[in-house]
Amino acid sequence: MQTQSDPEFAAVAERIHANVGRQGFMNLVGAELSEMSRGTCTIAVERRPELLQQHGFFHGGVTAFLVDNATTIAAATSRGQPALTAEYKLNLLSPAVGEKLICRARVIKPGRQVSVVAADVFCVSDGVEKHTATALASIAMLSEDVAPKTKSPAA
Repeated sequence: MQTQSDPEFAAVAERIHANVGRQGFMNLVGAELSEMSRGTCTIAVERRPELLQQHGFFHGGVTAFLVDNATTIAAATSRGQPALTAEYKLNLLSPAVGEKLICRARVIKPGRQVSVVAADVFCVSDGVEKHTATALASIAMLSEDVAPKTKSPAA
């Protein structure tokens, strides 16, 4: 994670890591927040039978989950405030076949109320990445006081 050139980002990154750690679904799926910097996020998941559909491909729901989380985290890192997915458009480009699924999200347009974030999903097979999905998301930026008022079921 890149915090050296942005000392204020260290506190933001720590808070986001703590929040992600409380997401039961991240743990259930086995997804890992592998990279994060201002306006970017990478989440990856290793292939497991529970994450595959009937033809042996990663299930589209796993791809959608990665896009949902990575785009929201990227938006949260860009402004250092809580964020929530408002909508996303996901294009599945090809079957997700491989040992690992990686989603890389980046903020296109940060906003006070809504940020626009793009994401690309890749499947890794024998060390080679194949582009399997792309998405564009609208992320609602929440005020700092919203998160403390909302009780987490994971807590």
